[in-house]
Amino acid sequence: MENQDKKIVIELRDVRRNFLVGEEVVHALRGVSFTIHEGEFVTIMGKSGSGKSTLLNQLGCLDTPTSGEYYLDGVSVKSMSKSQRAVLRNRKIGFIFQNYNLLPKTTSVENVELPLMYNSSVSAKERHERAVEALKAVGLGDRLNHRSNQMSGGQMQRVAIARALVNNPAVILADEATGNLDTRTSYEILVLFQKLHAEGRTIIFVTHNPDIAKYSSRNIMLRDGRVISDERNNNILNAAEGLAALPVSEDE
Repeated sequence: MENQDKKIVIELRDVRRNFLVGEEVVHALRGVSFTIHEGEFVTIMGKSGSGKSTLLNQLGCLDTPTSGEYYLDGVSVKSMSKSQRAVLRNRKIGFIFQNYNLLPKTTSVENVELPLMYNSSVSAKERHERAVEALKAVGLGDRLNHRSNQMSGGQMQRVAIARALVNNPAVILADEATGNLDTRTSYEILVLFQKLHAEGRTIIFVTHNPDIAKYSSRNIMLRDGRVISDERNNNILNAAEGLAALPVSEDE
């Protein structure tokens, strides 16, 4: 087993999440259990209503289970207060969203610095230096002082990825991170995710797009709030090869 000796970063034990809608109880998660080890690139898939969003909120410490246990980097999340969860979220998880969630009137560096502003142990000088390094790592060393309205969708997503990396989190949690991008730009972002995976980063990519699963090391499929399959991908496609195979458009 390739992950046997690696640290467990995510562990869910029989996680259930119920919501009261009017007088009806909706069972959004129905006993979800799995572990994710350090350095895995996992896609979590399922159609609308499968429980993906509810599971994402659990994994991102935005919500807690109705029953069951969730451990993030060895810490039990369920018994934490909202403020404790917020600190854990800030230190342990790097979020990447479909809509980038960048502040529109601030520069790339200022956007990437944001997660560090909640960490009093990081000085302003170190915060700036780490933001610059993160942007260089995603290929945006020449866009440090550009604002969101001066960048393409792909560049904005790279800023969002740099922001997710700047805290050196235990887990990168991506929610439909290529959903708003064209085919070429999606491949470019997948190339970057595969590079981060090769560097040992732990990535969880929540998506409804089955093609994304071909580029990750493991795929968890949800249906009706349950895990219906959990399979390793022994034939991972190379996103760089896919990018190179695309026809060159006339405006390039």
